[in-house]
Amino acid sequence: MIRTGNTAIVMIKKLILILLKLILGIVFYLSLHLGVAYVLSRIAVEGEPDTPKEISIYILTNGTHTDIVLPVSTDQIDWSQQIKYEHTVSTDTTYSYIGIGWGDRTFYMNTPEWSDLKVSVALKAALGLSPSAMHTTYHKELKTGPHCKEIQISKEQYGRLIEYITDRFEQDAKGNFIPIATTANYGNNDAFYEANGSLSIYNTCNTWVNGALKEAGQRACVWTLFDTGIFLKYEE
Repeated sequence: MIRTGNTAIVMIKKLILILLKLILGIVFYLSLHLGVAYVLSRIAVEGEPDTPKEISIYILTNGTHTDIVLPVSTDQIDWSQQIKYEHTVSTDTTYSYIGIGWGDRTFYMNTPEWSDLKVSVALKAALGLSPSAMHTTYHKELKTGPHCKEIQISKEQYGRLIEYITDRFEQDAKGNFIPIATTANYGNNDAFYEANGSLSIYNTCNTWVNGALKEAGQRACVWTLFDTGIFLKYEE
């Protein structure tokens, strides 16, 4: 009995040691990951110089998630032909701007507030185990400030940006964006659409917007997980 008891104690100690090593390994990995993310988000990729300022676009953050906001209609594209007003609760056609973001579908639809966040949802999003979605929001006006920055780009750059954004939407056989039937809307002027790709701890909603800025030849981060690095590039 004594030997059995000693063996059990030794096994428990080994399990505790393994658990501590695992926890320390996770903490080290996350600390390293966040440290690299911080450094790379502070290094700027400069925009294309001396290009015409023909179209105003915007980056807009809620403090965590960044959208890229575009004029609803220009001579290059009318977004309302795909992101239809009737897909919103209000069906209001008087909006002038459309905000577009890419994110984890489960996170988008099950976490309207941070207090609603579940560990299972966060883990799936971090590991890229759940599908993504496009979240679109119509705006009547935008007020620039710490959370909203105006960026002026050329028509040629906007053409590249249109292609970058369009490619992220999943499309049916006719090339139409596919709306997601849901009651998980954030308000009366937004809608969800099927999307391509999946998020992970390496590829977040903000990473996607940072990529959009690069594609459009604008200032961006080398790489970022968070919105902060993006907005630091547009401080006056």
